[in-house]
Amino acid sequence: MLKKDLRSHYKDLRKNLSEDALLNASLSIANRALHLPGFIWNLNYFHLFLPITEQREIDTSFILSILQGKDKTVVIPKVISPTEMAHYLLLDNTRLIKNKWNIPEPVDGIEIEVEKLDVVFIPLLSFDKKGNRVGYGKGFYDRFLDLCKPDVVKIGLSLFEAEEVIKDVYPHDKKMDYCITPNKLYSFSKD
Repeated sequence: MLKKDLRSHYKDLRKNLSEDALLNASLSIANRALHLPGFIWNLNYFHLFLPITEQREIDTSFILSILQGKDKTVVIPKVISPTEMAHYLLLDNTRLIKNKWNIPEPVDGIEIEVEKLDVVFIPLLSFDKKGNRVGYGKGFYDRFLDLCKPDVVKIGLSLFEAEEVIKDVYPHDKKMDYCITPNKLYSFSKD
């Protein structure tokens, strides 16, 4: 399928999920994250998106609890221009507000250089069995991942299972190393 068709299809599927189904899927994804390869849990700087509840995104608070329980440094994004994000340390006293896209963001705080990030959890609408993803089409994460160190671990979080293939993948699209769904942990890396 093409990205535009996948976006439309998976947005519709999300809309039809009950609150209980979304919560259970989010919890299952967090539990499955514990089965990521051990080297990942030895890393320190974890970038985590906060969900757009109006878009029925995965509730990442369960993953956040795991990261905090493992004493990891958690970094969250803030949109600072139509093409760019900044990244801030998430602390107990971090104040969040929703931006114009309803993304919870830090008001201010300690900015973290992207080169420090070891792991990035990536939001998506759909993905395929080769590790390609479909987001909202603005390219924020592709541009952001371009700035990260080459060995940053890219982990997608999906409410639904993989498509066979996304037909319109472009050279600037960034592939994931892993993707976690409620039912499966997909690995696209060569480890």
